[in-house]
Amino acid sequence: MNVKQDKKVAIITGAGRGIGRAIAIELADSGYFVIINFKSNAETAAQTLEQVRNIGGDGEILQFDVSDSDTSRQAVEHIISRFDSIDILINNAGVTADGLFIMMPEEEWDIVVQTTLKGFYNMTKPVLKKMIPAKKGSIVSISSAAGLMGNRGQSNYAAAKAGLIGASRSVAAEVARLGIRVNVVAPGLIETDMIEKAPVKEIKAMIPMARIGKPEEVAKVVKFLCSDDSSYITGQVISVNGGMF
Repeated sequence: MNVKQDKKVAIITGAGRGIGRAIAIELADSGYFVIINFKSNAETAAQTLEQVRNIGGDGEILQFDVSDSDTSRQAVEHIISRFDSIDILINNAGVTADGLFIMMPEEEWDIVVQTTLKGFYNMTKPVLKKMIPAKKGSIVSISSAAGLMGNRGQSNYAAAKAGLIGASRSVAAEVARLGIRVNVVAPGLIETDMIEKAPVKEIKAMIPMARIGKPEEVAKVVKFLCSDDSSYITGQVISVNGGMF
């Protein structure tokens, strides 16, 4: 049964905290019904939904692992069965397992690549099958400055995020004539749990703006790329990194 037919629907993977949470709040504030995906932490996902509702928005929580193709496909099919359309997909889910490449266990390479890059495939393909007949939709994937420049101790993360850029640009070229836009946002150092062990003081010295970014600053760029204001933008990578090159 279809529900919420009067609202546009946005799926945000990895939306339990950090950048994903900020994106969910921004899109809810723009009138989207937000599907808040999480893998394991139900408490933080519930907090995201609470914040969405506190601003007058609405949404729901949906647990699944984007690195698993079957559960991702089933999740998208579940959403499609209940809503008229999927208007927005935000590929945000990602993990880190840092270490020097020469010492990196295979499983740490695999889990990072599977979550970010295979997750893009697992989510984007079934969502596009819904967007293509409608001839509309926007997909935004969250990459990283590491995907553009590389980063010592993050070869797996950099590879996954760089792959996300290449995949997004290729898909953008394939679906542009069908009214669907695919873009990438590449944040730099942002105030999230992922930077807890990072040498923040040293990194700040490399940032022209000399400060760490906020999740909301990334989310506002994502919101722009989801809006009609960006109707002639596709296949692009927008960095949100305080001026790093």
